[in-house]
Amino acid sequence: MTSKIKKIGVLTSGGDSPGMNAAIRAVVRACAYYNVECVGIYRGYQGMIEGDFKDMGPRDVKNIINKGGTILKSARSADFRTKEGRKLAYDNLTAAGIDSFVVIGGDGSFTGAEIFNEEYKFPVIGIPGTIDNDIYGTSHTLGYDTALNTVIDAIDKIRDTANSHNRLFFVEVMGRDAGHIALNAGIGAGAEEILIPEEDFGLERLVESLKRSKDSGKTSSIVVVSEGDKIGKNVFELKDYIEENMPEYDVRVSVLGHMQRGGSPSCFDRVLASRLGVKAVETLLEGKSNFMVGLNQDKVTLTPLEQAIKGQSEIDMELVKVSDIVSS
Repeated sequence: MTSKIKKIGVLTSGGDSPGMNAAIRAVVRACAYYNVECVGIYRGYQGMIEGDFKDMGPRDVKNIINKGGTILKSARSADFRTKEGRKLAYDNLTAAGIDSFVVIGGDGSFTGAEIFNEEYKFPVIGIPGTIDNDIYGTSHTLGYDTALNTVIDAIDKIRDTANSHNRLFFVEVMGRDAGHIALNAGIGAGAEEILIPEEDFGLERLVESLKRSKDSGKTSSIVVVSEGDKIGKNVFELKDYIEENMPEYDVRVSVLGHMQRGGSPSCFDRVLASRLGVKAVETLLEGKSNFMVGLNQDKVTLTPLEQAIKGQSEIDMELVKVSDIVSS
């Protein structure tokens, strides 16, 4: 590869997700493989503004591929949204000899990278890291597969107590704007109903569905609710509505919350992170910039950051159909 890139920074930004550490590891070791210096940028863009940098080599990332969270820490930086903040970041990068960077995060993190690239023509590559799987241009984001397995494990345990007490459980999962986790985990866990932001089924349909389940002989039910679902103000309002209309049910709510973000990444996420991290470094060394590396049909591909940010990650309607069929 012929490239003028000499020193690559790597940072994690926004919400953490399992697989971020594996991606950091891949970036650092790919830099070492191609004889390029690598610098860890701590606390995302805020650390960039404050010059919180550390040179990193292969031994600095040992034994992290199996760890959740991010060793580089993460933060949301209001300062980076200002021209003054970005100027400070640019001055710190150039003073440290950093001539490009890889950012691991979601669309907010990519927006910051794209603006920075526009202002300073600074080479940047994005790696999608979010459990919500809501970024256009990749079939899987880092942490999504791990989060699914975490949710499945939790629902399996909840079903044990639901069956024991003839209860109806509403299980709220993450996904403010996208229902990927709810839909896939709901099918995988055998949920009786799945509520997602993309499909507004209405409260009446929910009651009808639960009544059919009851009439068919089911003594307990699991309803998986994406936190962004629109048919109720929140999952507790759904609970109250069902209790009013189906008093025969003993209704409980379980909000899984941030436990979905933690934990050791799955094998899939570790391999994906490794592939995307290596590709990010190679893309920079090829002289390309302002792209996101992603996975499509099991091939690592490039998507312009602008498309990744503005594009819409769509729910698989076949899965919605499958859910309706197998939950009956």
